[in-house]
Amino acid sequence: MGSVILAIPNQQTAGKISEILSRHDYTPDAMCMLGSEVLRAAGSYDYGVVIMTRRLRDMSYTELYEYLPEHFQLLVITAETDDYRPRDGLLRLSSPFKSSDLINTVDMMFSSLEGAVKKQRKPQRSLEDKMKIDKAKLLLMDRNDMTEPEAFRYIQKTSMDMGRTMVESAEMILMLNWDR
Repeated sequence: MGSVILAIPNQQTAGKISEILSRHDYTPDAMCMLGSEVLRAAGSYDYGVVIMTRRLRDMSYTELYEYLPEHFQLLVITAETDDYRPRDGLLRLSSPFKSSDLINTVDMMFSSLEGAVKKQRKPQRSLEDKMKIDKAKLLLMDRNDMTEPEAFRYIQKTSMDMGRTMVESAEMILMLNWDR
């Protein structure tokens, strides 16, 4: 799960919001008074949600939004009359609010973040696996007069047709052509 960072200068308000979040398994990982503290805290987590009021001592929510790392979203708690410019990854919760509204909004933000983070994290092949695929490509290029892209495409297509990974298909090619 990602991190929750609270950036609310009023200690009493911060305590109430922290209590609501904690009751629903969103214990804040950091409580900050300054935008610079928020940025420092956000830099040490993979992804998360920053919950703040309209303005901190050193920056407004628009400034903080511009500097936040890529996989962080910002939830601004403001009065309904405040000027608010909606953007991607920036949501507003008008105060006063129900605790269920806060939790539902944070849930929604995390589900969107987790989807984006999962999409970006593709499993990296190990060096050993890359070498197996390269050996199989070289074998296909040498024995079947294929170009490198043709050999790659052959391994890729074979793996898709058989429901296997490219590494497994490369291993099969190497085993079947070993004795020739």
